[in-house]
Amino acid sequence: MNITVIAIISIFAYLSSAVLIIQNINKNRTKQTSIYLGWIGVITHLIFIGINFQQNTGFNFGFFSTGSLIAMIVALLLSIASLNKPVVTLGIAIFPIAASMLALELNSPENTQTLSYYNWQMSAHILASIIAFSLLNIAALQAILLAFQNQQLKSHPPKKFIQSLPPLQTMESLLFQMLTIGIFFLTISLGTGFLFIEDLFAQHLVHKTILSLLAWIIFTGLLLGRKVYGWRGITAINWTLVGFILLLLAYFGSKFVLELILHR
Repeated sequence: MNITVIAIISIFAYLSSAVLIIQNINKNRTKQTSIYLGWIGVITHLIFIGINFQQNTGFNFGFFSTGSLIAMIVALLLSIASLNKPVVTLGIAIFPIAASMLALELNSPENTQTLSYYNWQMSAHILASIIAFSLLNIAALQAILLAFQNQQLKSHPPKKFIQSLPPLQTMESLLFQMLTIGIFFLTISLGTGFLFIEDLFAQHLVHKTILSLLAWIIFTGLLLGRKVYGWRGITAINWTLVGFILLLLAYFGSKFVLELILHR
């Protein structure tokens, strides 16, 4: 099958799933069809990335290709979590983002930055970094949803979208579960970076290192604050979003400037 056709199927499945999730919320019902379409989007997206990997004998770590890979992993993690957790509503944001990143990768040729071979140390570092960012991406979206839910519950009556969500306490619990797993992988990413990268504070890496460390401090401080002082609500939301913005700048800031603005 043509690689473009595979990408189109994935994009269509992602967007159809998001539309069905919205319709199900408006009708106060749960339908498995939206989850199945999400899985179709993820699987075909994965096939697309796999074919590109085979054709290039490695991953292309250009801006849009990296964004597409991370978006696919985020969609995959959401699909897995939705099997036993009430998080499918996040698909309203995640699936269209995944579709958009895939479309941009398909239609925006990039200078090939293929790295065909990694030793196991660098492979562990890169894999942990991508998983950490993906999990904390979901946590950030959960925090935004939690903020909206917190604000809407003060309205009488709240909107159908808010009524369809799990209780506020459950939503907060899910947020901290995602943060805990995300911080675990971020810790592995930083640890392997310090162990296996020769100069983590070299000029082209220093901003990534500092911003990632700051994000780790913020996320870890939030978990400690919750355990010791019982932090929750707006405090948890704000800390999560600040930490994720720092991580976003660490992962994509320089790549955006160098590739899309300076064309290097």
